[in-house]
Amino acid sequence: MKINLLLIDKTDIEYIKQGFDEYLKRLKFYTKLDVKIISTQKKIAKSGVENQKSKEAELTDKTIDSKSKVFLLDENGQQFSSMEFAQWINKQSASGQDITFIVGGPYGFADYLLQKFPKIALSKMTFSHQMVRLFFIEQLYRAFTILKGENYHHQ
Repeated sequence: MKINLLLIDKTDIEYIKQGFDEYLKRLKFYTKLDVKIISTQKKIAKSGVENQKSKEAELTDKTIDSKSKVFLLDENGQQFSSMEFAQWINKQSASGQDITFIVGGPYGFADYLLQKFPKIALSKMTFSHQMVRLFFIEQLYRAFTILKGENYHHQ
């Protein structure tokens, strides 16, 4: 199983980049992880929220591997504790099918994508799309350390 992480646009916040890179480096010992950044043009951002979400959805759809199970990171999705998420990852990996997680842009996802794919929530709270990258990759790392019985997660 390989995990794909699709991110809308690059982050320009240095501490998020550093944290993300740290967990990306750590995860390489546990799983195959491919991170793709879907770049949108700055002029799209000036064309209105719905148009921006629509264009991001179009670019996202073109990037998704059709053989992969796809999950959107959305505040209205299914919630897990860290232990539950680890078991969910374990169950997903048992199928052998690749998994793709998508972090949307600043306005979330177009309705088309929300209706097409299941959603996972990190919290009922709303986080910036840039913070979600760091929080989610840390939770992936935490899940793999839980599955390996390592002393990272304390319960």
